[in-house]
Amino acid sequence: MLTVAILAGGLATRMRPATETIPKSLLDVAGEPFVYHQLRLLQRRGITRVVFCLGYLGGQIESAVGDGSQFGLSVSYSYDGPELLGTGGALRRALPLFGESFFVLYGDSYLPCDFATVQAAFRESGKPALMTVFRNEGRFDASNVIFENGIIVRYDKKEKNPRMQHIDYGLGILTANDLEYCIPAGTKYDLADLYRVLLERGHLAGYEVFERFYEIGSPQGLRELAERIGFLP
Repeated sequence: MLTVAILAGGLATRMRPATETIPKSLLDVAGEPFVYHQLRLLQRRGITRVVFCLGYLGGQIESAVGDGSQFGLSVSYSYDGPELLGTGGALRRALPLFGESFFVLYGDSYLPCDFATVQAAFRESGKPALMTVFRNEGRFDASNVIFENGIIVRYDKKEKNPRMQHIDYGLGILTANDLEYCIPAGTKYDLADLYRVLLERGHLAGYEVFERFYEIGSPQGLRELAERIGFLP
């Protein structure tokens, strides 16, 4: 299985004051730091190696997780440095740790999908990148993807369109060559902008998943995951 990059370097302003002294990944969910649930899920899905891209209070995550052996994983870390680089810039900085292709997900996401099936779809697509999408219809967050006949027609987190019934599920696969080409080293860059560039270049495959996503990026999301965590695979 591919390495998983976890983007966990943001300021988590929506979850303040709780995240003024701890990073979002360490928020309590059902009696444990969220990241423990996230890593155990990844291990159950066949993942063996994880790289955390860290910034704000990132040292606390490294102290809590360590080398990952307690979760049956091998865990490494990459830090933004003095200035936060954004989700895309953080990936660019950590590029030497990933290999040719790698999964990417957000540090506040709990995604109970089949990672092996997603990886197989990526290989079969013949494209250098893949975005998973979920038919959201505005339920769990604002839909931002037009996905028709198995193809991502449009992706935009800012300009909405009534044809947008799907949402970026939060799990993607990227290729090192594309990342290196699109993002200058040491610059601040957003992953959403990278996805749009890849889509415009015809490099982005789409794959629909049917298990709803969970996230702790909002108080409501945290409550929903806490309520369901004991029932998720």
